[in-house]
Amino acid sequence: MQINSVAVFCGSRPGDNPLFSRYARYLGKSLATRNIKLIYGGGKVGLMGVIADAVLENKGEVEGVIPRSLAQREVAHMSLSRLYMTDTMHGRKERMYDLSDAFIIIPGGIGTLDEFFEIYTWFQLGYHVKPIVVINSEGFYDHLKAHIEKCVEEGFLSKSIYTSVKWVNDVDECMSLLIDKSIS
Repeated sequence: MQINSVAVFCGSRPGDNPLFSRYARYLGKSLATRNIKLIYGGGKVGLMGVIADAVLENKGEVEGVIPRSLAQREVAHMSLSRLYMTDTMHGRKERMYDLSDAFIIIPGGIGTLDEFFEIYTWFQLGYHVKPIVVINSEGFYDHLKAHIEKCVEEGFLSKSIYTSVKWVNDVDECMSLLIDKSIS
């Protein structure tokens, strides 16, 4: 499967660990150098802004999707290749999913988790077969991964659905797995 665009789900805040911004910047550069279009939440702040700026600085293409109601709160990034405005949060997520060939999750809060679980659920239900990769920087998602494994152990999630999400430790491993090897 050819990967031309990737949705990255991440925080509208930078978080307290400065390494997360450094990793987001490196992910943006890695996407741009491979001519992979970034699809993201359209904000200029937090990790969202960091990754978008990194792609743009490296001459890559960035499409943002933001609800009108959040355009002020998240300070819509007006320097993107394209910015879509939606009426609802659901419309934002649906547009991002439709525009993307794959999904990458980096550190973020409740919104990031919402996006991750929605695409994971859609995969389970057969609504898409696009690759999902979680970059577990600094062990940020260790507890989440353990909880999902507990769901498998207790019979609430099949092993095949669990293993459909790829958990990696860094950007290079993600790029190798998702882009260079073209997993599906």
